[in-house]
Amino acid sequence: MSKAKSTPQIRLQLAKQLKTLRKKLGLTQEEISEKIGMDIRYYQRLESAKPNAVKIDTIEKISKALKISPSELLDF
Repeated sequence: MSKAKSTPQIRLQLAKQLKTLRKKLGLTQEEISEKIGMDIRYYQRLESAKPNAVKIDTIEKISKALKISPSELLDF
């Protein structure tokens, strides 16, 4: 049986996933934050080594900007 990931580990995985997918689309942090109507500093924090908790609504907005489903964004 595999060990469940802790909240900090999940947040770090999401941060890595966000950065990878954003770069794959050739977007800057500023461009994606503008697309989703989010403060650039908040978005930068989501991709940082100490990311914030993320609401489901935010996951949906980011997923839409990245042209993927929320489940694809969280597939890590």
